[in-house]
Amino acid sequence: MTVLTTNTHTHTHTTATATATASTNMDMDMDTSALVCPITGRTAPPAAPPAPVTPASPPAAFTERYLLDPAVNADPYGYLNSLRDHDPVYWSAMHRAWLVTGHAQLMHCLRDPAVSAERVRPLMDAVPEGAREDAERAFAILSRWMVFNDAPQHRRLRQVFQEQFAARSIGRYRAFVERATRAMLARRAVPGRIGDLVADIARPLPALVFARWLGVPQAHGPSFWYWNARVGDLVLGAAQEEREYRTSLQSLVNLDDYLADLVKQRRADPKDDLISAVLAGGQIGKSVSEEEFVGMLTQMAFAGGETTSNLIVNAVLALLEHPEQLAAVREDPQLVSMAVEEAMRFDGPSKMSIRTAARDFDLDGRSVRAEDRLFLVTAAANRDPARFADPDLFSVRRGSASHLGFGFGAHFCIGAAFARLVAGAVVDVLVREYPGLELLGREQHTWQLSLLNRALTALPVRY
Repeated sequence: MTVLTTNTHTHTHTTATATATASTNMDMDMDTSALVCPITGRTAPPAAPPAPVTPASPPAAFTERYLLDPAVNADPYGYLNSLRDHDPVYWSAMHRAWLVTGHAQLMHCLRDPAVSAERVRPLMDAVPEGAREDAERAFAILSRWMVFNDAPQHRRLRQVFQEQFAARSIGRYRAFVERATRAMLARRAVPGRIGDLVADIARPLPALVFARWLGVPQAHGPSFWYWNARVGDLVLGAAQEEREYRTSLQSLVNLDDYLADLVKQRRADPKDDLISAVLAGGQIGKSVSEEEFVGMLTQMAFAGGETTSNLIVNAVLALLEHPEQLAAVREDPQLVSMAVEEAMRFDGPSKMSIRTAARDFDLDGRSVRAEDRLFLVTAAANRDPARFADPDLFSVRRGSASHLGFGFGAHFCIGAAFARLVAGAVVDVLVREYPGLELLGREQHTWQLSLLNRALTALPVRY
């Protein structure tokens, strides 16, 4: 069973440019009950999409494509560039959402309180009656995630973690991260050996480091990360069958129960970890309830590995595909941090985020209506030529961290310093200590089918 809901209201939006012919035909011909996921924005495509009607004159300058088309998913940038050039604020009848692809327009959305992050509640309408009890608790947990809350709730929840996620606090783990990186590479990445960078280092290292920081005992790691993976299936829209859906819901409940017990243990016996440090701040039970704290920890656990893993892989891939940039970093290791930032801009671990309109508002001359969905396509905004010179060029000397890969403003990724530290450590060691690192099987690269994530399933390399 697909975890989706329906948006059926008719749009009468005014636009500065005429809607493309193909898009107009899709609006007329596709089933108006097409299913849409409010969290992931995932839409089920028509069983047999009609062929675009090409007018005799003038020829169509732009033809909309389904964002989960495998070809677009594998290499989205050519299409996203054409979409942004055609209309940076585009109403998509196919996706039933505004596709915001311009840098300035996306920044407007991230600043405007009319653009809401709250999108959990509508999911309950799609839950089968038999799973309603489990689903109610699971979605209550999701509703405590900072990413699904607006101000002032978001600010209240976030501030209890602010100090621990600051770069100065994260920095004290640098030596541990560097030791863990070298130790893991020594075991799995013997020079000359053929391996998979995803399985060898990009996936297990962030999990190891984050679990250590959170305070999860090593013996509990397998269950902890299994639950996290299944929560990812739910949040990222990969759970489609009813069995998968139920497994994901139960995994979120299990994760919440486990972390609640860990919080109780740390209250009684504090350790050198994130949970103990936040508890020592004295705000849990006052400005934020313990139930809210545990709910937010489930978000941290889910996000702690996923984004960082994808960033490591995409950064290494970009360097290997641009040998002159790899050579520059090898010559000057001070460029490692800039290479990580450029990877976030050029081909970051997240392609977009989903928002809803809390009320009617104007966006670049378009009339956005309350409850409209907006796809904030950071992958397109990060290649906007109005903001970045030569945006399709990967350059480790670009020297600009003004990309939107970590978001902006109130919802700027709280784990950015953690991701930068871990990804930087891996890139640094690989660049300086593995001179024979070589990309293999370029034609075999497979990208996870996702609206939100930009994630390779494997990255074959010779160490």
